Amino acid sequence: MPALYILIPIAVVLVAIAIWVFFWAVNSGQFDDLDGPAHSILFDDDDPKHAAGVSEASKPSEQDEPHG
Repeated sequence: MPALYILIPIAVVLVAIAIWVFFWAVNSGQFDDLDGPAHSILFDDDDPKHAAGVSEASKPSEQDEPHG
């Protein structure tokens, strides 16, 4: 029983840290482009068409900008 007095607060702290890390990752943009890296591995980096597509995809479009 005394072990629970130590383990429960440690578990609560670990969960709080995990939640904080998750929200930090979301706010810092870690999940913004999930498909880009997966698709870029299929293409050669020296290909000029690939470089143009990557630079075009990294530009913010008018749909991404808030209107208000």
